[in-house]
Amino acid sequence: MTTKRCGWCSDDPLYIDYHDNEWGKANFNEQHLFEMLCLEGQQAGLSWITVLKKREAYRQHFFQHPIDQIAQLSDDDLAEKCKDAGLIRHIGKLKAIRDNAQAWGNMRNQNIDMVQWLWDFVDQKTQFNDVERYQDAPAQTPLSQQLSKSLKKNGFKFVGPTTCYAFMQAVGMIDDHENNCPQKSTQH
Repeated sequence: MTTKRCGWCSDDPLYIDYHDNEWGKANFNEQHLFEMLCLEGQQAGLSWITVLKKREAYRQHFFQHPIDQIAQLSDDDLAEKCKDAGLIRHIGKLKAIRDNAQAWGNMRNQNIDMVQWLWDFVDQKTQFNDVERYQDAPAQTPLSQQLSKSLKKNGFKFVGPTTCYAFMQAVGMIDDHENNCPQKSTQH
């Protein structure tokens, strides 16, 4: 018997694990939020499964390290990382991870709690949407446009409103699981 999942979730075990155990679940871990914001930016122009398959390489190169350490990477460091086929070899996207780490650090240096700041966009609680079919979920919303504008104003890169909406879904700020998906009912 197969479990009914959201329509975007294929039978790829990596996708199933991501759907069942991560996507749409509220996460308040600073390192994870940073990772997901950057990974969503890496997806630009690509499918999410491509990013998921490269996630471990991204963790080795970036996300298993403190954000402040990522911020210190030089252009030469990033050019070297760009040679690794385990990553999406787009120097602009890799530089964005470093730039986002710098922006994150700059905000922390202003005594901004980044977890609270991000979650304040949804009043610190998951917003549940009525989604019959995933295709009916929006690609962006006024809220993701607001988050995008605020992030860009603070120096973040690859954080357009569509990327921000996908980020909000990924970290559980927005729950767009389809109404008949078992993951939807376990989160109310």
